[in-house]
Amino acid sequence: MQEPEIIKYLNGTASSREEKEIEDWIVSSDQNAKKFNLLKARHIASTFPETSNGIQMDKAHSTFSDALKTASDMKCRRLSILRFAAILAMALGMGYFYTGDSFVKEPEPIVPDDAITLQLENGDIQIISEGSKAKVMDSEGNLVGAQNGTQLVYKNNESAVGESVLNKLTVPYGKRFDVVLSDGTHIFLNAGTSLTYPIKFIKGKERQVFLKGEAFFDVAKDTDHPFLVQVEDLNVRVLGTRFNISSYPEDILVNTTLVEGSVSIYAKEDPYDASTSSLLEPGYKAEWNKKDKNISIEETDVALHTAWVRGKVVFRHLPFKSIVKKLERHYDVAITNHNKVLDDEFFTASFDVETIEQVFEVFKMNYGIDYKIINNEVIIN
Repeated sequence: MQEPEIIKYLNGTASSREEKEIEDWIVSSDQNAKKFNLLKARHIASTFPETSNGIQMDKAHSTFSDALKTASDMKCRRLSILRFAAILAMALGMGYFYTGDSFVKEPEPIVPDDAITLQLENGDIQIISEGSKAKVMDSEGNLVGAQNGTQLVYKNNESAVGESVLNKLTVPYGKRFDVVLSDGTHIFLNAGTSLTYPIKFIKGKERQVFLKGEAFFDVAKDTDHPFLVQVEDLNVRVLGTRFNISSYPEDILVNTTLVEGSVSIYAKEDPYDASTSSLLEPGYKAEWNKKDKNISIEETDVALHTAWVRGKVVFRHLPFKSIVKKLERHYDVAITNHNKVLDDEFFTASFDVETIEQVFEVFKMNYGIDYKIINNEVIIN
């Protein structure tokens, strides 16, 4: 059912035959009913005057009640409910619920700090429970993907056209998660990372995503649609390749490490130009300095930068102040260092299934670091 036909129905300008067709369509499936009510909620909400708190809920309540009172028989009552139930849907969508006499504001849901979340295009936030299965729906009730354990998989819809609709996946400290986009690109998200991406890619346009934190990309090859990752003031452009990007807000450097294929790196404000962008080859790392906007490229051990995908924490000749940041993200702990001499000392270590207590026991045994753990805080003396 098309939107203009539904708007005619809501405005009362549809013919009897059109009304019946729409009503039959509504009751034919839960998905149709949900889509219809969401559209009605937006349409009816636009007809009410706003106050400082939004829509005048007393008028919405009055309109809904009057519609039910004037229904003289079951058929009329059914039509009235179909036409005005959207007011209730609108109220629920705004965070209100009906008590029988009035609409009451419902408390905003509290999202735990340690929850993986998915923000939909309409701003709604869903909590992702690890290990479970769930469907991913858009604001109109259409199925766009599904969760299976620690992975979200979006439906392949390459031929779709229209405006791009974005979702945002956020992974807190202490957790990892991955997502398969509609084109088959597989992205692994490290702790403390958020990724904003389209639920479908638009034919004829670049495949663009936005990253804060760290992620490993296995990009599906598509020569007609380059894949673009935007981080800070930097663009990373690829066709089909595997690479790692680390771009945490608190870090001064944005690191891009290439496993296979090739990537071009250039400033966000600049248009793409193959002759002026920096080309990265497999086994090399590009460091972008956020302050001076300079980029340096050097050969590197790729395994050091991708070990986190396998759940490992690896340090090789790394200053302790950088190690502290990585441990805080990986274990979701706060580390307070009162021994500032340690900050610029370099350490080499590798951890896998160890707890944070075991990690610091290793530091204590091998390097004489004195520490204590209270609740979720590590205090270094």
